[in-house]
Amino acid sequence: MSAREVFSFPNPVNDYAARTTAGLVVVLAIIAIAVNNPVLYGLLALGFVLRVASGPTLSPFGQLSVKVLVPKLVRKEELVPGPPKRFAQAIGLVVSGAAFVLSLFGLGLAAQIVTGVLVVAASLESVLGFCLGCTIFGFLQRAGIIPESVCEACNNISLRNPAAAA
Repeated sequence: MSAREVFSFPNPVNDYAARTTAGLVVVLAIIAIAVNNPVLYGLLALGFVLRVASGPTLSPFGQLSVKVLVPKLVRKEELVPGPPKRFAQAIGLVVSGAAFVLSLFGLGLAAQIVTGVLVVAASLESVLGFCLGCTIFGFLQRAGIIPESVCEACNNISLRNPAAAA
């Protein structure tokens, strides 16, 4: 596998894998809030770094979701565009990175509050299938801040689902 293949984000993405990964993020984030230790905030941020860089390829949570949990337990597939999911992971990186930095500066309560925001967003994704980052991506694309070329499938429903194009 080439470096280009490793450091590429899948498009499309199985929404059930993304939701399962979000559930794992919720668990780790709740543990990080409870323990309030920079190491756990760092692990949370590192997971987002890996997912932004390569989707599930380098991410332990991504691999667990894609290779074990979804195929063996969930057994569903719904393909959705990848770029909004990557954008959502980038927002998660910013939030978890902020929590990590805050915790390094001894601002544990602030890190807990910031991580609580992450818990809410990841819970919405995991439980309800509502991707807050994807919604923000769509708003920014409609506003012309993110070019349509970044995600053509986001604007054309027939490109999202091959069956719809037939």
